[in-house]
Amino acid sequence: MKGTYLGEFEEVVLLAVAIRTGDAYGAAVVNEIEQQLDRAVNLGAVHTALHRLEEKKLVISEMGGVTAERGGRSKRLYVVTTAGRRALEEIRQLRNQMWDTIPKIAWS
Repeated sequence: MKGTYLGEFEEVVLLAVAIRTGDAYGAAVVNEIEQQLDRAVNLGAVHTALHRLEEKKLVISEMGGVTAERGGRSKRLYVVTTAGRRALEEIRQLRNQMWDTIPKIAWS
């Protein structure tokens, strides 16, 4: 992950894609984030983050099948890449390491 900066929102979107494995498209990612974080999310912002994550090679996308409920249009489905999974693991490790180094006195 060195050299690939992830902002907080990109991290949240990447986590939502990982959670929705096999069914991660824009609206589903929005729903997952809103459910997990209990906060409203803009679909356009999610699409922008997904595009950035794809440019960074942390997700890949492909067009899904045509569905009747979408008026015959297909969905763009996203999947976390190996590099994306590694980035999430590194972020998690770094955050845990930082939490672990907070002095006990800081919580008094």
